[in-house]
Amino acid sequence: MKDFIYNEMMVHVAVCSNKNPENVLIISSNASGLENEMKKHPEMACTVIAADINALRDLNDAEYDVVISELDSDAAVLAHYNRVLKEDGLLVSKHPNLDNIADNKSIMQVLGKYTKVIMPFNIGNGETALLASKEYHPTADIILHRTDMLDGLEYYNCDVHPAAFAMGNNVRKAYLGVIKN
Repeated sequence: MKDFIYNEMMVHVAVCSNKNPENVLIISSNASGLENEMKKHPEMACTVIAADINALRDLNDAEYDVVISELDSDAAVLAHYNRVLKEDGLLVSKHPNLDNIADNKSIMQVLGKYTKVIMPFNIGNGETALLASKEYHPTADIILHRTDMLDGLEYYNCDVHPAAFAMGNNVRKAYLGVIKN
């Protein structure tokens, strides 16, 4: 997959779904591409930590509007995401392939305790990421003026954003009652 597609989708879907993000946290062991995409949003502060639960434990409560994570998620990690997100915060995270229904359902059920919206989305090559939001819906609350004002993008735009959330009936049936949209 082209790295620029992955980086653009992980960053811009998240920050263009939150009404007024000021503080963004990136959790990654190789964040340079994600950081470069965040530079297209100079009005937002961006913190980067290693993809390590110990680094996550040291963060302040309710400090971030958006968390973009490449850390493998289990119940403890998901609880930390909830802790560091503000009350209207939003998480975008890598997750097991959608074919791995049991693992994904487990992750989504834990996230369901903390968030109103849980939706997988396509990141450009058949792989998906997971968006979980305490307040904002990624297709109903897309900030169009923010998506339209971004320069230097190779893939992401205001049409790709909502289209990324389209899932086939097989996914809808497999995740019925777990995906919250």
